[in-house]
Amino acid sequence: MDSNRQIKFGVLMSYFAIGINIITGLIYTPWMISSIGQENYGLFTLANSIMAFFMFDFGLSGAITRYISKYLSEGRPDKANNCLGLVYKLYFGIDLLLFIILAVVYIYIPDIYQKLTLDEIEKFKIVYAIAAVFSVLSFPFIPVDGILTANEKFVQLKACDVLQKLLIVVTMSICLLSGCGLYALVVVNAAAGLISIFAKLWVIRKYTNTKINFNYNNKKEFHEIVGFSGWITISTIAQRFVISILPSLLGILSGSRAIALFGIASALEGFVWLFVSSIGGLFLPKVSRIVAKGNSDLLPLMIKVGRIQFMVVSAITIGFICLGSDFIFLWVGNSFADSYLCAVILILPSFMSTPEGIAAQAILARNKVKQQALVFAYTSAINIFIACFLSYYFGAIGASISVCVVYTARWLWMNIIYKNELELDVIKFYKDSFVKMLPSFVIPLIAGGIINYFLPDGLWGFFLLKMTVFIIVFLIALYHVMNEYEKDLLIRPILRQIKVIK
Repeated sequence: MDSNRQIKFGVLMSYFAIGINIITGLIYTPWMISSIGQENYGLFTLANSIMAFFMFDFGLSGAITRYISKYLSEGRPDKANNCLGLVYKLYFGIDLLLFIILAVVYIYIPDIYQKLTLDEIEKFKIVYAIAAVFSVLSFPFIPVDGILTANEKFVQLKACDVLQKLLIVVTMSICLLSGCGLYALVVVNAAAGLISIFAKLWVIRKYTNTKINFNYNNKKEFHEIVGFSGWITISTIAQRFVISILPSLLGILSGSRAIALFGIASALEGFVWLFVSSIGGLFLPKVSRIVAKGNSDLLPLMIKVGRIQFMVVSAITIGFICLGSDFIFLWVGNSFADSYLCAVILILPSFMSTPEGIAAQAILARNKVKQQALVFAYTSAINIFIACFLSYYFGAIGASISVCVVYTARWLWMNIIYKNELELDVIKFYKDSFVKMLPSFVIPLIAGGIINYFLPDGLWGFFLLKMTVFIIVFLIALYHVMNEYEKDLLIRPILRQIKVIK
């Protein structure tokens, strides 16, 4: 299967996996909350946030994708295998360090999370221990995604992700139907992750020529990889200091209820981010080839992909602003009403930043990660300061406001880098994408307000009717600003299916 077909089917598989993730999240979150309680759900969210904070790859996945893509495009698979040998030596060392850090955190859990009750502390220590063991076992296998991406095996990669989601669906259903508690839910999530890792290893062995050379040593190349991944590490750590650290801050400054409220909001924001950003990551090998030949084709690709991402993120964002309050009430109950405002505040910055995914990939391909890392580091430091103040006084809503301010500042700053370092005409990008689509965003927003005024809240039937009317209005409004490529890609397949049904 050629590169373009891999990208096309990879995107479809990404959306299928995300669809499963969203549907299961919508179904299982209220089921889980009703089964284990709001406080235990807060502990579950807190444990996952800590693992997300520590479970990053120190920039090495980005380095793997960049260097292997480069070597394979040059017809040098031997250099790609040598590169992997160097990277894996780093991974094993970092995994040992991760084990030590997680062990130390475990010892000091009662001192760190003083807002939790003694009973909550004891439960959290068990949940934390299960999640920590999984993290240490799975960390050395983080590079497998980078290997598959560099070899442009997007379909196989996304198929493994779908497998993991389906395993979680089946095992969590069994646990919830059997009345299993908090600990079993953490275990089945970890087990599904391990099975997915083994599946990816099988794909690498069967569909690629990857043979890691653990005997290879080259100090110059090693230092180059460390230098490249070092700045990505700073970026990754900085990203963790925006959302992933906030449940811990809320645990210190506010309590388990605030963690649960923020957990619902951040989960919804995560769905939006996954849905929109899943396209951009598949283009890194292609962006690397464009950069190698010069930047002439980069802006057209950015506009082409960015317009589609704008359509997706605008549908989700505007739809949630209009219907989100009713949805959260129906989904998890009135006790999570504040999560609606938190989610809107968290989602708003994504409306402008996520469609720039191609530019973000070009940062990696052009090795401009230092500039990105500095932006992320400065804005994340500001987030800690703002979040500590606002979380203490306003809880989950204060934490969400802090994220919104920081993400907006980061988006503005990164656009300066795209213009100066990548020589991208950012103004033209927004003119050809956002500005031309703006009328199609306004009409559904007004229609959503009218729908809410005339149709009552609190019933799934009326909510589904509202959502159906909104989608129809949105598609009609969007159709008039689409070009022929976008109509062929998004609208005409739907019309063909309607004709088949008739």
